[in-house]
Amino acid sequence: MALEGSTYEEIIRKFRWNIPEFANIAEHAVDRHAQDPSRVALIYVDVDGTTRQHSFAQVRDDANRVGNMLLGLGLQRGDRVGICLSQRPETAITHVACFKAGLLSLPLFTQFGPDALSHRLGDSGARAVVTDLDNLPKIEAVLESLPALQWVLVVDGGGTQGRVLDYWALASRASSSLATLRTRASDPALIIYTSGTTGAPKGALHSHAMALAHEPPIAFTHDFFPQAGDRFWTPADWAWAGGLFDCLLPSWLAGVAVVAHRFRKFDPEQAFALIERHGVRNAFMPPTALKMMREVAGPGERRGLGVRSIASGGESLGAEILDWGRSTFGLTINEFWGQTEANLLTGNCAVIMPAKPGSMGRATPGHIVEVMADDGRILPPGEPGLLVTRTPAPIVFLEYWNNEEGTRKKFRGEWLLTGDIGHKDEDGYFWFHGRDDDIISSGSYRIGPSEIEDCIMKHPSVAIVAVIGKPDAIRGEIVKAFVVLKKGHEAGPRTTDEIQALVKERLAAYEYPREIEYVQELPMTTTGKVMRRELRELEKQRKAGTA
Repeated sequence: MALEGSTYEEIIRKFRWNIPEFANIAEHAVDRHAQDPSRVALIYVDVDGTTRQHSFAQVRDDANRVGNMLLGLGLQRGDRVGICLSQRPETAITHVACFKAGLLSLPLFTQFGPDALSHRLGDSGARAVVTDLDNLPKIEAVLESLPALQWVLVVDGGGTQGRVLDYWALASRASSSLATLRTRASDPALIIYTSGTTGAPKGALHSHAMALAHEPPIAFTHDFFPQAGDRFWTPADWAWAGGLFDCLLPSWLAGVAVVAHRFRKFDPEQAFALIERHGVRNAFMPPTALKMMREVAGPGERRGLGVRSIASGGESLGAEILDWGRSTFGLTINEFWGQTEANLLTGNCAVIMPAKPGSMGRATPGHIVEVMADDGRILPPGEPGLLVTRTPAPIVFLEYWNNEEGTRKKFRGEWLLTGDIGHKDEDGYFWFHGRDDDIISSGSYRIGPSEIEDCIMKHPSVAIVAVIGKPDAIRGEIVKAFVVLKKGHEAGPRTTDEIQALVKERLAAYEYPREIEYVQELPMTTTGKVMRRELRELEKQRKAGTA
């Protein structure tokens, strides 16, 4: 599905989807490249700086062993396997093993606490989870409440105790020969959970075709990727759509090596060093990372940066960041837009079309994106409304796992409702206005308030709570909680610290409320539902100085 043409209009006119009836991600991303034993798939940089290269042939053989191990443990086609690991070889190997064996992989962020892990593992009915010693205690804490979870496989040793097994000790004894299952492109391949505004996070079920469908928009937003010498890296965790779908899988589909390194805490100076040391030519960079890197003095003069393309999404970068990108890297950063359920729907391709600072670009090849009114009408340029994309389309998710109602609400006829509000200009560029729900966009994370509210309610002094996103210059938004305390409890630094610690420990560090405001009451509907939009409006008025 190579892009053909020298203008946007020509590329769109000539583009056709070419996804075969039968396809498996492992076959396209690994097996076909493994025929050349010298072809590098992964450059893994450990936390201590130790670097190891893995060829596609090595990834294939290791994935075969892991696939045979999982099948040997009794897992069957369609069973779910959680992967609670950061950027490291076993993360990618386990995904490939699952694809090969017909198992559904389940990415899990290592910053998730026990409650967040318990929901995703429980809701998906995962039968196995792969993790490391750092994250094992969180899984052990909820293991007894997850009867379907039979096996916990630890990648860095620790021996065998009951349901906890040594990943490599078992895999090393398994055969390195495993025929990749012949799956239809439309067959399920993985579940990735997305934040929910009401209720718990929902599992978006994706097909093998979804990964293949990322090739054209990645080629577009990375200025005709791949080119000779390309090498990809992202600081985004592979547990998220941005890391997995916008870096790892499309790079391997193109036969391009990926640099893997997860900073314990993102360090912009070290990010430049990594790019220089390992010859990174292509990067997906969340806006927050770019804003932090912008504060580093003179990286372009001090380092040999050979970056060819950078793409970014999640929030608008603005003209200043784009100008900084040009002066630092000698390129225009391509902004794009999408979501877990339907990724990379619009984007920029700087080599063929001018960037409009603040826009999300135009519809990427193969996608029809429009702006819809509340009554279902497609709106003309300039009028804001709900951003929608036409289905069926291979990049769109199949359904929400175990959630028919949620799936039904996501569609209106042939259109997928993204939940984002925006408009299209006369040139076909899309502009983001906000959400039509309560999702919080903080850094590179999309956070659902409901899960945080449920967690805060477990604090003994809290009577009721509402969580919103408050505008922030660096992160786009921060999590803010409005808390009503029970009678007899007083607000103070200790209570604030306890609430913040509770969220960090039970959910994830990136979800904790950076601000907590104690109030006497919250705005409510007549049916007793908290009106978060009024709290967001209050914050806007405060910022404008009118409240």
